[in-house]
Amino acid sequence: MTAGSLPPGVTGVHVLPADHHDGPWESIVTPDGTRERLLGTALLAMMHGRRLAAMPGPPSGLIVLAGPPGTGKTTLARGLGQAAALAVAARGATTFIEIDPHAMPSEMLGESQRNVVRLLRDVVPELARARPHVVVHIDEVESFAVRRSLASFETNPVDVQRATDAVLAGLDHLAATLPGAVVVTTTNFVTAVDEAFLSRADLVVELALPDAHARARIIAAALADLAVSWPALKDLAEDGELHSRVAVATPGWDGRRLRKLPLSVLGADPALARDPGRLTAGHLHSFLLN
Repeated sequence: MTAGSLPPGVTGVHVLPADHHDGPWESIVTPDGTRERLLGTALLAMMHGRRLAAMPGPPSGLIVLAGPPGTGKTTLARGLGQAAALAVAARGATTFIEIDPHAMPSEMLGESQRNVVRLLRDVVPELARARPHVVVHIDEVESFAVRRSLASFETNPVDVQRATDAVLAGLDHLAATLPGAVVVTTTNFVTAVDEAFLSRADLVVELALPDAHARARIIAAALADLAVSWPALKDLAEDGELHSRVAVATPGWDGRRLRKLPLSVLGADPALARDPGRLTAGHLHSFLLN
């Protein structure tokens, strides 16, 4: 399906597993056990959702990834789709649907309730119909599920209130009609997401900015990626003392910024940009001091 033929609000539809989706799931640095909890939660719904649907309090298939920008929420969501699809591949392929509320045309923003209902009740089931498994990724879900206790009719249009009700009803409908569907949502502001939405989630993971240990691991991974193309950088990629020093010098940095640090250093010097294999620890330290 081409981008031009996608329904409003849907930014991508993929068939998984796919080779070009490999990589991010294993490479992103997360707290111990995070990937296992995410994959286990998704697989429980995907593999046993229909069987568990008759139980009181069955799995909803809803996962919430919360945290500041740059903490890897979107990468984890996409990686989870691929990892789960690989795990259930023997049972059939997985449809991975990406939804971005901000992708809706501006003339449709005043019809939030109707569009949310249509996405969850009509569009997702129709797109998912061709395959036995479906994973839906909704980015910046606070745009859909605004915390109603913080909203006021003076500052928020009535449509916002109704849209939150609509997304809750839509999720319930989706879980009822497609037991086994997994919905992975991301938010930068978990406090802005409606309490009833969060209570429906099977798993809420709050990702913090990386601590010093995690920052060192991210720097090591970034240098290791470069060393694949420039083997002269292998020593830098394996220099644990260097990684620790860089971590100490980068408090408050998010994962995305840390990943790009070696590239920023290379881009700051035309000679290094021509020959990245000449990158040294000194270049990294000098860049951080400036």
